[in-house]
Amino acid sequence: TQADLNYVGSITIDRKLLEAAGIREYEQVQVADIDNGNRLVTYAIAGEPGSGIICINGAGARLVSRGDKVIIMCYCQLMEQEADDFHPQIVFVNEKNAVCRQEACR
Repeated sequence: TQADLNYVGSITIDRKLLEAAGIREYEQVQVADIDNGNRLVTYAIAGEPGSGIICINGAGARLVSRGDKVIIMCYCQLMEQEADDFHPQIVFVNEKNAVCRQEACR
């Protein structure tokens, strides 16, 4: 994880990770820092595919330190009848932020 105070807002996420998780660029995400318990809401922007980049930008960089482990969450609202067929994606990464496992919740 990186942090860049001098960039305006957002979280930069490797495009391959965005695609694996089904997160669209500029979609709102919640970030939870495992190391310090901080949480923030921002939007996702695509980083270089295969780079493994996860970088908290702007003011959010005060809440997450370089090297911290984070969980990135994205939510949606569904009609009750849509919820039965919806299966969220969980993407697990290795120490280089490359996908090592992916699951669809049932």
